[in-house]
Amino acid sequence: MIKAIIFDFDGTIIDTETAWYHAFRDAYLEHGVELTLEQYSGCIGTSLHTFNPYEYLMTDLKLPIDKDAFRESVHLQHTSLMQSEQVRSGILDYLNDAQDSGMRIGLASSSPRAWIDKYLEQLEIAHYFETIRTADDVAKVKPDPELYMQSLAALGVEASEAVAIEDSPNGARAALAAGMSCIIVPNTITKSLAFDKSDRYYHAECLSHIDFHAMAAGAL
Repeated sequence: MIKAIIFDFDGTIIDTETAWYHAFRDAYLEHGVELTLEQYSGCIGTSLHTFNPYEYLMTDLKLPIDKDAFRESVHLQHTSLMQSEQVRSGILDYLNDAQDSGMRIGLASSSPRAWIDKYLEQLEIAHYFETIRTADDVAKVKPDPELYMQSLAALGVEASEAVAIEDSPNGARAALAAGMSCIIVPNTITKSLAFDKSDRYYHAECLSHIDFHAMAAGAL
């Protein structure tokens, strides 16, 4: 019996990831460098330890770039691109259905809490989540399972009683490592990434394609 759902945030609830990639891609082009999606995917849904797009041009390519100015230009471009972004299709219906059915709802994100709070307030959806776990709460972010394990403990459910909603391979790996099943709803950027094979992954173009009531009844 499924008792809880735990959402990822960036790219899942609101598509911040496409805007980040476009902002970095355009900034790299200004310096004559192509940023491929394959290269950028190393930091999607996780920390910047594998690939740091803010520092790569300076540390790896040794380009004479002012790091602070570069970061500021990327953030300004991202903010501009995000002005037209809203909650992804099906998310609000899914949150309302879960709430009406008495399911526990959590959020587990590799982003800092201040970033999450900013958008939850902007989108007016913070009240849906009983627990929120972010990069501020753990030693390691996704694909490490700690964010999901803390969320499960806070909701008082077992891994077998909860489903994660994710958009990226790193997020899906974290859910799987925590013992959970995972509904993968990729966005414009992550739909082109390779996801691991697992019988506990359920792929959907959007949440409206998932039978919520079947999931609640344990028929996922």
